[in-house]
Amino acid sequence: MEKAGDMGIGRGGRRVVVIGGGVAGSLIAKSLQFTADLTLIDQKEYFEIPWASLRGMVEPSFAERSVINHKDYLTNGRLVVSKAINITNSDVLTAEGRLVAYDYLVIATGHDDPLPKIRNERLTEYQAENEKIKAARSILVVGGGPTGVELAAEIAVDFPEKKVVLVHDGPRLLEFIGPKASDKTLGWLKNKNVEVKLQQFVELVRSSDGSNAYITSSRETIKADCHFLCTGKPVGSAWLKETILKDGMDSFGRLKVDENLRIKGHKNIFAIGDITDIKEIKQGYLAQKHALIAAKNIKILMDGQKESKMAVYKPRSIKVIVSLGRHDAVAQFPFTTLIGLVPGLIKSKDLFVGKTRKAMDLNPHIVHY
Repeated sequence: MEKAGDMGIGRGGRRVVVIGGGVAGSLIAKSLQFTADLTLIDQKEYFEIPWASLRGMVEPSFAERSVINHKDYLTNGRLVVSKAINITNSDVLTAEGRLVAYDYLVIATGHDDPLPKIRNERLTEYQAENEKIKAARSILVVGGGPTGVELAAEIAVDFPEKKVVLVHDGPRLLEFIGPKASDKTLGWLKNKNVEVKLQQFVELVRSSDGSNAYITSSRETIKADCHFLCTGKPVGSAWLKETILKDGMDSFGRLKVDENLRIKGHKNIFAIGDITDIKEIKQGYLAQKHALIAAKNIKILMDGQKESKMAVYKPRSIKVIVSLGRHDAVAQFPFTTLIGLVPGLIKSKDLFVGKTRKAMDLNPHIVHY
């Protein structure tokens, strides 16, 4: 069994291991790489800006900026491309049998989302999905959460000649925000000729006669050349059920954290991003806030400062922007709900990709590979 982390940079008590290289894990790794002996463990060689992924399906070149190799920003840390399978009080065990020692551990495994290991393979997937959309005359989108709504909108705006049907099993779209935003979004989609079917689910098995037809729970037939499944993904915590953190999860598999983002009962293990039990809507910009607060707190502990100086994370009032194609968006703020070009100016054109790249100390526009 190979043991990693013992040689390090030679600083006592400064070994930080981050498990999960999504939007939260990558940011905390970048933030700590020059103050800690840092190791990032991720199953893939890159991280992806999640809120930009659907634009990559209608414009594959967009993904060139939103899919970023870890080594582009992790210039002073160690990258282990593997799956973490166990945790002890001192080490992380990877699928290849590698032990990575830690003084501080950060769990940032988000949701389970099987993706290719290599960036170029992920970009090839975007190209294939784009070809699938371009070849189809009719497209079925299953799921009326933010992913399904944004994908239906992207296709409707870029390919207005295609028939798009969105099926959702709930009573309204975007159920995680208020009904006013849902109603405005429904009206916008209908105005773009997207057919929306609510309170129905669909069997993703084509008709027995081999035609491009799908049957809904209301026995309606939907004809579509292809479909995209946009329903929720499970929390990425199943692997923790046999570890020292098995009692640190709630009934949904989320890790229970305190106000400093430490897993309850553990002084040196943090959790950030979608895997936490914080009572807030799971959004990328909030996961980034988790990362910055946890990074600050780890620095305080590494420097031997009092725990009372640690930063506290406070869930904020709800602020949600769901993009609707390249120009429009629906936005819910604490005191108002807007739809159209004004909220679209905030997010929809670049989907915060340039801003996110800049935060990772990368060129916001140009990619050199």
